[in-house]
Amino acid sequence: LSTTNRSNNNSLPFLLVGIPDLEAFHMWLSIPLCFTYIMTLLGNSMVLLAVRLDKSLHEPMYYFISMLAVIDLIFSTAVVPKMLGIFWLDSREIGFEACFIQMFFIHTFTAVESGVLLAMSFDRYIAICNPLRYTTILTSSRTIQIGLLSLARGAGVMTPLMCLLTSLPYCKTRVIPHSYCEHMAVVKLACADPSVSDLYSLIVATLLVGTDSAFITFSYGMILRSVVRLPSHKARLKALRTCGSHVSIILLFYIGGLLSMYLQMFSFSLAPHVQVLVADFYLTVPPMLNPLIYGIKMKQIQERIFKLLCFSDQR
Repeated sequence: LSTTNRSNNNSLPFLLVGIPDLEAFHMWLSIPLCFTYIMTLLGNSMVLLAVRLDKSLHEPMYYFISMLAVIDLIFSTAVVPKMLGIFWLDSREIGFEACFIQMFFIHTFTAVESGVLLAMSFDRYIAICNPLRYTTILTSSRTIQIGLLSLARGAGVMTPLMCLLTSLPYCKTRVIPHSYCEHMAVVKLACADPSVSDLYSLIVATLLVGTDSAFITFSYGMILRSVVRLPSHKARLKALRTCGSHVSIILLFYIGGLLSMYLQMFSFSLAPHVQVLVADFYLTVPPMLNPLIYGIKMKQIQERIFKLLCFSDQR
């Protein structure tokens, strides 16, 4: 009987609150959210189109930037349309399976993005510290393999966690005090001990973030040492400009992610809506800013996007 009750409970949908205590302002909050999503779709699509059409951009660095653009598009689309549904249509219900699919996409592509950022740091390390071997070490096929490996790693570490989470009985309230299926907010609804899934997620997050950020720091440390030794001021400036855009993306990704995670784990006496707003900000704003950073910092992408826009105006 208990098994039947458990399966029945686990087939019931969850209800997303949106932003707790700010329900009256949902319509107003949807305006910047909708604008952010439109800019994310446009910006990342333009980056992908620029790299696709310009053969001079068919290099590993731009392939990695394209991968980030794809990740950002998937990431945003997994979350924002449902948020807008809550804010505009009061469509709070989300199916049991749909909730965990959304969670899987969020966490998997967070891990994939971490892997791609690591690959980008390796790419810049080879280009600046070992330029003569760059084309032999990082071929187009090897770049794609690195991207697929990042995807496999992300999906590989998240699949066991999803299995652990979906096997838990959810017989408490079905209301998630969040605007998406945030991992820790959902786990709190389980009426069984979630310590195994909590331990697994903590170990995986620590290992992934710890190892990736350590290698990224090492790569950029070596790059900085090599850049300082470059004889040409122009070459130093070019290397620093390219690496500067990468570092700004990395800081935005890791600092935003860690801040969002720690605020969910430890409330710090903050109001629930503050924690939810920070988490929503982390999921929606970086995907919009990433293509803007490439457009401002990467001259080649900027020029290609400008040509595309001028060509569309002429037509």
